[in-house]
Amino acid sequence: MQDEIENDTAGRGDDSGVTHAVPSIQGFERALVDQDTEQQWVPVSDRKIRVGIIGFGVCGFGADFSFQDHPNVTVTAVADLVPEQCAALAKACRCQKMYGTGEELIQDEAIEAVFIATDAPSHARLAIAALQAGKHVASAVPAVFGSLEDAEALFAAARSSAGKYMMFETSYFHGDLYCMREMYRKGALGRLIYSEAEYLHYLGTPLPAYGAWRTGLPPQWYPTHTNAYYVGVTGGSFTEVSCMGMPSSIPHLQAENNRFGNPFGTEIALFRTSTGGMARMAVSWEIPGTGDETGRIWTEKGIFDRVFKGMDGKETPLIKRPPLPPGVQPAGHGGSHGYLMSEFIAAILQDRTPLVDIAQALNLTVPGIVAHQSAMRNGELLKIPQYVL
Repeated sequence: MQDEIENDTAGRGDDSGVTHAVPSIQGFERALVDQDTEQQWVPVSDRKIRVGIIGFGVCGFGADFSFQDHPNVTVTAVADLVPEQCAALAKACRCQKMYGTGEELIQDEAIEAVFIATDAPSHARLAIAALQAGKHVASAVPAVFGSLEDAEALFAAARSSAGKYMMFETSYFHGDLYCMREMYRKGALGRLIYSEAEYLHYLGTPLPAYGAWRTGLPPQWYPTHTNAYYVGVTGGSFTEVSCMGMPSSIPHLQAENNRFGNPFGTEIALFRTSTGGMARMAVSWEIPGTGDETGRIWTEKGIFDRVFKGMDGKETPLIKRPPLPPGVQPAGHGGSHGYLMSEFIAAILQDRTPLVDIAQALNLTVPGIVAHQSAMRNGELLKIPQYVL
């Protein structure tokens, strides 16, 4: 399972004065990545981007994307509310300058770009502040936390800023989804008819998180890992949704025991896609086991379930991911961390739109917010806001 505790632990680094011991964090296992050895990484510039990193946490999430190892990056400063964690982040990133809050770091005029590795409820606030300060912004998922108003504000900030915005959705660089996207772009898949994905993360007891933001969290407020198995392949969006929720027997997932008034431990959404197809996306906190973060697609030319099998029954080998810059590690979440960071830096240096730009970030995040609204209305079919650059 490519699990996702990173935002709690990173968020505690920016927003909480209390640390928690997490003995094992799923998703941070180092995956074997089959890179294309016939290619070589070629630098596009000799310039170094001055980066600030906000949030560390017990999992070391702020340092796990290897910014400090990229030949075109200097980590100029770090921020964390907990002094010990701030010092640990600075040591991991090999920098000297430290700030006690993300807001202070954002005001540092020497910093060109920031990575927001804090708790989910703070992502939009810090991203908007950084964009308004003219910084380039990379953010952990989700882009916003359950708020359509925050989505509009973040979209407006990104469109009016001189900085670039990218959300670090890890599924985009899973080996299978990377291959899906490359084949789709080359026309090898044709139109996507149906997509499905699951993010199953068992939460039998509450995870430590600032403000208890994960306790009773509506499942579809954390939808980007699944929604990437359509949006991350085609660049399209979801236009409407009907979602069903299942009330949970786990105490902290019951409405009276969480600050969201959320009764559901499982939410399964059926989406209409912008290309006229369908997608079924499931998020659950209550299915026991090791969990799952996987997806598959059905297309006009065949089925892609870990590998692509065409109409003739023949399997197509996966397209290998490209080489990373020297010293940069693929790291956790299916070997995606280094690739996301490298894409963000390349987009800045080449002055182009990043892969997971603001429109895709919100087209990944907002459908889940509306899906939860649908679940609370017993599956009512609802329209989803669209974001287009």
